[in-house]
Amino acid sequence: MAAMEQSKATGLRARVRAEMVEEIKQTARRHLAAEGAPNLSLRAVAREVGLVSSAIYRYYPSRDELLTALILDAYNALGEAVEQADAAVERADIPGRFDAACHAVRTWALANPHEYALTYGSPVPGYAAPMDTVEPANRPVVVLMRIVADGVAAGVIRRPVADWLPLTVHTEVERIANLMMPGIPVTILARGMVAWTELFGAVSFEVFGRLRNVFEDTEAWFGHQVLTMARLVGVRP
Repeated sequence: MAAMEQSKATGLRARVRAEMVEEIKQTARRHLAAEGAPNLSLRAVAREVGLVSSAIYRYYPSRDELLTALILDAYNALGEAVEQADAAVERADIPGRFDAACHAVRTWALANPHEYALTYGSPVPGYAAPMDTVEPANRPVVVLMRIVADGVAAGVIRRPVADWLPLTVHTEVERIANLMMPGIPVTILARGMVAWTELFGAVSFEVFGRLRNVFEDTEAWFGHQVLTMARLVGVRP
């Protein structure tokens, strides 16, 4: 009986801690939206959630650890959105999957502009992201490269005739291909990586207001960019 009571007490403490962690993160996200990541203050967050300033350090020993938690959440949320968008399309529909994945990035970014800015905006002065952010950050890229790999395997994507890369670039991309995507020809992977940077560049231009007073129908413009990226990689509608 004593063991059961102790187990219940432990479970209750864990739930209370989890709820407080989530409240701290939600409050921190509001501070990000209002003041930006460089001005995020553990003391200010503590005051809003009703903790004394010293108590918040039991949850997050430093501002950087809180930033890391927010970054991991953002990367994983975006990765999940892209994975779900890809999974909802028939596997053989390579153009449809490519389109869905790209649009999922834009949709998530527009719905969560401050989290997007935290992960893809200007670096936070004095903050260095730890290595455990790398895998979550790569989730959308892995989806896009898997779509390309499936297209190559199905014969939908073929290496362009006479395509070439400078020797240094070829060596770099070949190393990446051997490490992450061994089924993709080097020249196609290089095109896929150009499309990857174009995708996030296109989304960043829109999220950060660079298209304001330029395009009225930004959705149509984004759709054209996605089609152009798909053609670059070798995906044909």
